[in-house]
Amino acid sequence: MSKTIPYSVRVEFGDCDPAGIVWFPNFFRWIDAASRNFFVECGLPPWHEAERTLGIIGTPVVDTHARFRKTASYGDTLQVAVSIAEWRGKSFVQRYRVTRGEDAIMECDEVRIFAGRREDGSIFAREIPAEIRAACGGKP
Repeated sequence: MSKTIPYSVRVEFGDCDPAGIVWFPNFFRWIDAASRNFFVECGLPPWHEAERTLGIIGTPVVDTHARFRKTASYGDTLQVAVSIAEWRGKSFVQRYRVTRGEDAIMECDEVRIFAGRREDGSIFAREIPAEIRAACGGKP
């Protein structure tokens, strides 16, 4: 079972559209930050160090599916619960549940890869190292 790591976001006035509702791309910015925080909390090094030690430059998104349930506005504090829903050979599904108190605001599943860089600079999907799976609560 994957770990679930919380991440908190305070919605500011500038995060909202003229109607005072969070502009939807901001949710993707916040869950991307929550994704990186997940790996930091699981003990992974910063990406610049992970490139040197593990050959991993980051976890880019290759697919995303989101459902917006309720609106949020400035002054709200949102909690983002992050977990790994599924481990695959070269990709994984990261799950986000954004809430305000008991209210579900947004749910999202993203398919991400652990990216490596070839000598020519091109990027490729790496096999997921067993130590990363284990650190994140998955089976190695």
